[in-house]
Amino acid sequence: MERAIYEEYVKILKEELVMAMGCTEPIAVAYAAALASRALGSKPESIEVLVSKNIIKNVKSVVVPCTGGLRGIKAAVCAGIVAAKPEKELEILADVTESQKEEMKEMMENIPITVKESDSGYVFDIQIRTLAGGHTGYVQISGYHTNVIRLMRDGEVLSEKDYTEQQPIQSTNHDLLNVENIIEFADCVDIKDVEEVLERQISCNKAIAKEGMTGKWGAAIGCTLMEAYGDSVHNRAKAMAAAGSDARMNGCELPVVINSGSGNQGMTASLPVIVYAEELKVSREMMLRALVVSNLITIHLKTGIGRLSAYCGAISAGCGAGAGICYLYGGRKMEISHVIVNAVAINSGVICDGAKASCAAKIASAVEAGLLGLQMQKRGKEFYGGDGIVEKGVENTIRNIGELASQGMRGTDETIINIMTRC
Repeated sequence: MERAIYEEYVKILKEELVMAMGCTEPIAVAYAAALASRALGSKPESIEVLVSKNIIKNVKSVVVPCTGGLRGIKAAVCAGIVAAKPEKELEILADVTESQKEEMKEMMENIPITVKESDSGYVFDIQIRTLAGGHTGYVQISGYHTNVIRLMRDGEVLSEKDYTEQQPIQSTNHDLLNVENIIEFADCVDIKDVEEVLERQISCNKAIAKEGMTGKWGAAIGCTLMEAYGDSVHNRAKAMAAAGSDARMNGCELPVVINSGSGNQGMTASLPVIVYAEELKVSREMMLRALVVSNLITIHLKTGIGRLSAYCGAISAGCGAGAGICYLYGGRKMEISHVIVNAVAINSGVICDGAKASCAAKIASAVEAGLLGLQMQKRGKEFYGGDGIVEKGVENTIRNIGELASQGMRGTDETIINIMTRC
């Protein structure tokens, strides 16, 4: 494999598979609020929030962790200001104390916070202005969760960088991703180059999935699957991924390792592969190589879709999981390509209506599609070019998914957000 591509793939994994505490959109709001408060230099007397519609959608219904069960944008703002550790970025709430949780509730009750829709035109946009004693602090995060494009105090620019919706939202070159190269990379990668990030993914995501299996979180989809359908590896793969989401969407204070900006996607891409690797008793090295496949396939699919859209991101991660499990069984380019095409043909079009308890059920469906795609491939069954959005050649089908999600579902996204904001 070309050295430049090899090194970029290592960088992509390290850039995308990072730790986060809680659903990433409310955590990004908390991070922004902490930055705006620090720029102000004192406790805010009032707060103004402008966010894009997709932020409203993804923050409205999810529990913000480390807040004692609070939900929504105002809760995330207060959590970030009280936590006051913007240097921790997506782990900003990791060290919140019980007394701080009470402080968050008091802030929500006593400080005026206005929330309005941003008119920037950016799909991902968070602007927060904090005010006190005639002074202001201001931050704007656009494009992705930690991309601070403007920080100001009293109108003076403290930091600024150019941003357009058309530019890549990551520092690495995702255009280099394709199925053939991903599999070659998984085969040849020196495990030492990716071991740390993947071992962290295994440790964190298994821990929150086990917590989700206690049944006390959300709608307990993981537990329901196990009680209803038994202990087969097929069912456990779905249940563990769903259980992680049960816990995470409902305020569990355990971190996850995300993929493409999403903890649900990070868990969906990893946990089914881990379950199958343990069932098959493959070597630790083989498990890690299969996780390379799953994570990079997920990132490849998500690149064309974008960070936030009306297309449920777990569907891409379910495809990635199916590809990683196929790799465990000895599948390579031809077999894995068929699994991906089969899986996206089965489940593409599942909507994203924000982060909330039902994400766990969608994850179970996404993993099922990946596993059915795998079973079809193992039996010589497949969908063909011309079957709906499937086009001959896996890369063409992946491109079509990106077009469907980023362009075709814009109107769907508007309708979803309109429905959610009147509920």
